[in-house]
Amino acid sequence: MADVAFIGLSVLTVGSAIFALESREIVYGAIALAISMLGIAGFFILLDSPFVAMFQIIVYVGAVAVLVIFIVMLVRTESLFSVDVDRGRRIAGLIFSLLMMVGIGVLLFSSLFSNAEFSPVMEKIVNKIGNEMLTYYSPVFILLGLTLAGSIIGALSLARREDSDHRDQMSPASPQYENLNLDKKNEEQEHA
Repeated sequence: MADVAFIGLSVLTVGSAIFALESREIVYGAIALAISMLGIAGFFILLDSPFVAMFQIIVYVGAVAVLVIFIVMLVRTESLFSVDVDRGRRIAGLIFSLLMMVGIGVLLFSSLFSNAEFSPVMEKIVNKIGNEMLTYYSPVFILLGLTLAGSIIGALSLARREDSDHRDQMSPASPQYENLNLDKKNEEQEHA
């Protein structure tokens, strides 16, 4: 069973990493990167290291990948909201999200996690982990903070570069080009 899970995780991780590298759209590349990082967390689970797996999910998937997606979507609002979405895709997305929520709820309520009790031994272990994280492992958390800051800067520069490429591709006859020129003139008047 472990061999099948390993092969499946390998295909998922490598395939989504290749898709993240080859994707022309930044948002799709960031989603593929998040899936690849989830696959790496799956490897940690196979190695019987659930704490490291949850740390991988929280820091890299929950922070870095979501931060990249959030910043790109924040910077590129005009191109995101100008795309017409047909009704079928909207309904499919709603059904998929409901199925995911129900699936996660069933997994949480059927697992042993809901029956867990907090014992005094666990309290000592949690206190020891907290003390170690704030003393011995504090440089690691500083590096994680710098990683998050670097991902913000990288996502902003990628989004700005793609936005400038999009502006360069506009033809001078389009109404968007005229709005762009008006925006530039207004910026120049504000700075003057």
